[in-house]
Amino acid sequence: MRKTLRAWFTPAPDSLVAANTQRGRSPWTDAVNLLWSVWVFITPVFDHYTLRWAVLTAITYPIFLLLYAKCCLVSRRVAYQYALMLIALSMILLPWYATGLTYFIYGCIMLRSCRMSLRTYLLTLAGMNAVVLVEAWFLHFAWQAVIWLPVTTFIVGLVVNAQRLTNEKDAELRLSHDEVRRLAATAERERISRDLHDLLGHTLSLITLKLELSRKLFDRDSEAARRELEEAEKVARHALAEVRAAVSGFRATDLAAELAAARLMLESSAVTLDSGVLPPSLPADVERGLALVLREAVTNIARHARATKARVSITVVANVLRLCVEDNGRGGISSNGNGLNGMRERVGALGGSLEVDSPAGHGTRLHIHVPLRLRTNPWEREGDDIQDDAPTASALPPLERRAL
Repeated sequence: MRKTLRAWFTPAPDSLVAANTQRGRSPWTDAVNLLWSVWVFITPVFDHYTLRWAVLTAITYPIFLLLYAKCCLVSRRVAYQYALMLIALSMILLPWYATGLTYFIYGCIMLRSCRMSLRTYLLTLAGMNAVVLVEAWFLHFAWQAVIWLPVTTFIVGLVVNAQRLTNEKDAELRLSHDEVRRLAATAERERISRDLHDLLGHTLSLITLKLELSRKLFDRDSEAARRELEEAEKVARHALAEVRAAVSGFRATDLAAELAAARLMLESSAVTLDSGVLPPSLPADVERGLALVLREAVTNIARHARATKARVSITVVANVLRLCVEDNGRGGISSNGNGLNGMRERVGALGGSLEVDSPAGHGTRLHIHVPLRLRTNPWEREGDDIQDDAPTASALPPLERRAL
């Protein structure tokens, strides 16, 4: 019996309950709509409560709850069957139970949860309302008692349709974001594989060649074999240092990626972000530090600023990088908050300064100035502390160069 009940109330993969769960909502979200069924118990106030009303309510209200639950739990391809059962229940009860018109409204609304076009849904609503109005006319209902019926069903039906379209657009937007992330991850993996191939391909070939030479020279010239082994060791250490530097670069966060993530975060909070053009080249340590500062600033705007617009501008003037993050929120933030202290420490580690301008009611502006270190050689890499003492292919004897 327990297994039967569990199978009966298990939501289908394409049901309304499953859709709410996929969107991160509670599976009981649609149960809130049952609050409108209070009209079943309020309507008799305008006439009078009777024993027949009490008996019919005790019998039909649990049936109504069961049919409504099935509309939310079953596949949307067959949910219309239970919605029609609600409508049929109302029309059967109408001669003895006028309160059952509430069941009719629920049946008409739950029809929109099925897979049908808006035009088909509106035509179906018109037909159902026409049938109920004709039945009410034959039963000599006062027109004031039923005229509200088509108005209510059409208005609520259109509202539910608008909500459904919004949910579908949100689902499409999430899918597009997931696809962008997947493509970005694929491109990053391909870049890493190319970089590692370029980085290690030549070096490992060189190490292999020197080990082969040392093996061949071991019996004839032990001193030459020892030199080859020492050079192979140098090349291996050099390769290890380059791999560590490359991995540090892979883990780095760049401003372009952080700015794109900031745009997504703020747009999800109904904040419009305006950003200028990024400088073409920045030192790696500066870019990493400023990316983390930008992340913290944007998070503060999304959570606390109550802003509708934000702007990020990055310029380089007289070898000084200037980053400005501003919003039109409530302002009035303390300059000694934990978030600002953390940003100030990061900027200070880069040798820069951070200024906060946050008058109450007039937004917040963060002005960050970071001096850029000049490169002594155009080919010098940022953070490169590796001594390139390993022999290159051009320094090898002709025999070894041919082997490569």
